[in-house]
Amino acid sequence: MNFHIVSIFPHYFESPLSSGLMGKAVDSGLVNLDHVDVRHFAGGIHKSVDDRPFGGGPGMLLKLDPMVKALDSIEKPGRIMMMSPRGKPLTQARSRELSQEEDVTLICGRYEGIDERLLDLYDIELVSVGDFVLNGGEAGAVCLIESVARLLPGFMGHDDSGEEESFSAGLLEYPHYTRPDDWDGLKVPEVLRGGNHGAIDQWRRECSLETTLNDRPDMLPGASLTVEDIDYLRTLSRTRLGRNLYIALCHYPVHNKFGEKVAVSVTNLDLHDMSRVARSYGLGGFYATTPIEDQKALAEQLLNHWKEGAGSIANPDRAEAFSKVKVFDDIDSVVLDIQEQTGQCPRLAATSARLDRRKQAEPALTYEEVQGWLAKSPVLLIFGTGHGLAEEVLSKAAGILRPVRYLDDYNHLSVRSAVAIIVDRLIADEY
Repeated sequence: MNFHIVSIFPHYFESPLSSGLMGKAVDSGLVNLDHVDVRHFAGGIHKSVDDRPFGGGPGMLLKLDPMVKALDSIEKPGRIMMMSPRGKPLTQARSRELSQEEDVTLICGRYEGIDERLLDLYDIELVSVGDFVLNGGEAGAVCLIESVARLLPGFMGHDDSGEEESFSAGLLEYPHYTRPDDWDGLKVPEVLRGGNHGAIDQWRRECSLETTLNDRPDMLPGASLTVEDIDYLRTLSRTRLGRNLYIALCHYPVHNKFGEKVAVSVTNLDLHDMSRVARSYGLGGFYATTPIEDQKALAEQLLNHWKEGAGSIANPDRAEAFSKVKVFDDIDSVVLDIQEQTGQCPRLAATSARLDRRKQAEPALTYEEVQGWLAKSPVLLIFGTGHGLAEEVLSKAAGILRPVRYLDDYNHLSVRSAVAIIVDRLIADEY
């Protein structure tokens, strides 16, 4: 396989790509490294490859002309890739895909980057090795080359080695041990010394599942899991952000379609569906707020039917969901109740289907911001009925969460649908 490395620092690659198995692959001809020095294609006595950016700003940019000449000098460039924090992530699946290519060209930027017009001239794929910034693309290119090359037949001493490693099956790899079997009281797990290969395979699978759940749970949604895998994962303890999240459905004060402040009736459907969301996601609780006495009485009558009356016998699951529900006069009372339960004053976030277009309005809260709150303290997420929360409720919140469909012109979900979507995004724990 041929890697064409386009860089102003070709010597950067000498040590990492000549060591260990990579060095052996190069020596054997399995991997060929073609270093294309951009400076060789620069004009002038100083061989300058950079210049100041139009529009001002810090740093310098790699000039277009030497980059074009460098790329054109490659007879068979194959797929052309440029290391960039703007790129799609380098994953094991992408490395496996690239290992099927004969030629891959890697462009390594430097300084503030490369003249953008290079992307107009060539079919270039941007690729990132992580959400961080390096001095140039060379370090990322080394990562890509090694991750791809080691998947080539003949690169590894054992052809199955690459398939049993982390990410290959969508999970992290199980732990490894070697001799001695007892080092200062630290023993190799007994199952690995017993010779029962079925038991060893099961132990390794369970370790892989547990390690992934603990260290990279974000991988589980994309992992191929059997029913047995899922049953095992259910037995493991895990961090749940939901326990710190409380939701409130405010029935007063809210706006009607004319912008007037009104009270809205409590509905059976809202209480049923939102209580089930609260229970399914393990939330701290669900509150319905209304100062109107007959509405509170209606809500309590409904709750009693399902929690203690005939409904609890006919449908115990619904009774369990309704155990999460409380009815209070207003948001202030809810805050006090949460504070009494947790010993902490919750942070308040409001929701709205509309963007705040007032001058100098604060940017809408992101899900990531609120997730950060949840990791440290209780959070009360306030939903409105009617046509949205009144200003006196919004003013109590530390911010307003970005609308569910903020880039689209139709954003008119029922509050029950919005609650389910927003809670799912916030908790983000399919696992």
